[in-house]
Amino acid sequence: MSKLEAILSQEVEAEIQALLGEARAKAEAVVAEARSKAEALLSARKRALEAGLQGAVRRAESAGELLLSTARTEAKGQVLAEVKAKVRQALVALPGKPEWPEVLRKLAAEALSALPEAEALASHPENLPHLEALAQERGLELVADPSLRLGVRAVGKGGKTQVENALESRLERAWDALSTRVAQALWG
Repeated sequence: MSKLEAILSQEVEAEIQALLGEARAKAEAVVAEARSKAEALLSARKRALEAGLQGAVRRAESAGELLLSTARTEAKGQVLAEVKAKVRQALVALPGKPEWPEVLRKLAAEALSALPEAEALASHPENLPHLEALAQERGLELVADPSLRLGVRAVGKGGKTQVENALESRLERAWDALSTRVAQALWG
């Protein structure tokens, strides 16, 4: 029996080796498949992370551009507000200038041309001496109105119609067009 045992032992050993080889091959295939799936999953995650990063970078760039644009717009608005304030300061200082009586008379003439049947001309009390000659020439009453420092108001018969011609209101009416010109001069 020893020969038989040896033969059986060899066959069992061969079968064990065959099973082990088969098991190793299956294990290697499972490992290879798992490795392939892991690499595919890792690659997919990497692509997703890269895409997310690119999206985040684009969003950050867009937000930065928006902030920059907003800051520029606010700065331009502040500059235009400063320009308007300086223009107002220049207007307020105008009554102290030697050319003020002529400017005032021109404002009055414009108001009177818009209201041909005026019976009175109103302006700030300090302005009235500059308007006396015009009022006498046209037979108009002069009326003191402290609110009209930088302009005049032609008053129609019975006070029902009025035409005001003041530098401040003219600035307000013209500011949109003027600010556009200022912006073009400053920023092109």
